[in-house]
Amino acid sequence: TLTLNVQGEIGYRGMKPRREWIADWVSNNDDLVRSMPIYVGGLSLLAVLFNRTLSGIAPVADASSSQSRADLLTLGLAVTNILNGLVWLSIRPKSISVVNPNGVECQRIASHLPDFVISELLWAWNSLSDVTCCRSLVLVYDGKCILQTGFAAASLSNESDAVAVDTNKFIEGSLYQGVLKSASQSYLANLSLYPGKSELPFLPSNTQAVILQPLGDKGIAIIGGDTIRGFTSSDQAWITLIGEKLDATLTKVI
Repeated sequence: TLTLNVQGEIGYRGMKPRREWIADWVSNNDDLVRSMPIYVGGLSLLAVLFNRTLSGIAPVADASSSQSRADLLTLGLAVTNILNGLVWLSIRPKSISVVNPNGVECQRIASHLPDFVISELLWAWNSLSDVTCCRSLVLVYDGKCILQTGFAAASLSNESDAVAVDTNKFIEGSLYQGVLKSASQSYLANLSLYPGKSELPFLPSNTQAVILQPLGDKGIAIIGGDTIRGFTSSDQAWITLIGEKLDATLTKVI
């Protein structure tokens, strides 16, 4: 729901992507999580030795004793835990960091749009840039670029100007055609790995991730992020809802 506050600013009340608390905790305590199997294995070894000491069983394992067989099994599991922890500590994923978009800031909005549509487009941009890793937003609808905001690639002729979106060329490309044909969101989590990156020359050259969100059957939203795999599953679901809302609004005037 869009609301207007006393300062005349557009606000939003409604669903926003929920935080993934468990994933955040694991990410913030990476070393502890990777070391946990070592702690569990070490405590298990101590528990077995302590149990044998208190029970008065001979320290030498006796195959005929059920207690000894159980202890041997426990020792094997404990050692496996310790080795697993050592493997986790030795293998670490490549660190993913936020990058500063290599481009210029711009805001281009189609002049023929009514004020209430412009307000909703700006609300979508402000919401996405505040909550997600979105740093660029382009909306192509009914064969025209109706919004280009955030960071864009710098023009070769004038580095202070942003590269304009060539809608005719973009619409003919495989990215646009593929998204409209599937009628579903496409997430390019690591843009540098996709050949289709060449179809997005208007985005900063170091854009890390892109979401292509269809707007009904008449348009598409291109959302560029500053982090590889930076859009969570909650972000993707929320962006789908925003796309449906924008399509419902744009259908009334275009």
